[in-house]
Amino acid sequence: MVISTLNIKLLEDRLGFISHAVERMKRLAALREEVFLSGENPAAAESYLRRTLEAMFDIGRHITARMAGKGIVEYKDIARALCDHGIVRKDSADTLVLMAGYRNRLVHFYHEITERELYRILSSNLSDIEDFSKQIANFLSSLPNEAKLQA
Repeated sequence: MVISTLNIKLLEDRLGFISHAVERMKRLAALREEVFLSGENPAAAESYLRRTLEAMFDIGRHITARMAGKGIVEYKDIARALCDHGIVRKDSADTLVLMAGYRNRLVHFYHEITERELYRILSSNLSDIEDFSKQIANFLSSLPNEAKLQA
């Protein structure tokens, strides 16, 4: 049950960013690995991936804060709360927990991230991000108008 209104513009802006970033990451993933590993491609991939994960958890934080009446700080807890409130499926929440851990690696253990690892993630896991976006969009479309702040 929604306790207070959701800022739909904020959520749609974040979803739009995610969609744009996924398209960019798909282009990078379509490159041959040798081409991807050359130049600035890995740095671009890392930036898009990190910012996408941030946007996903910003969305989750906003929704859970409005539904639970309190902010959740830990990304893994945001993932679990989205599942507990029926916003994302259990399998998606489990994947989000893994994404939260990877986001922490990108931010705090960046020196351990390899370019090949980034290429594998872009080549294999972008559908998880798209699935999250679809579930959020479905949730937003199911809300009554009074739960939506259009500001």
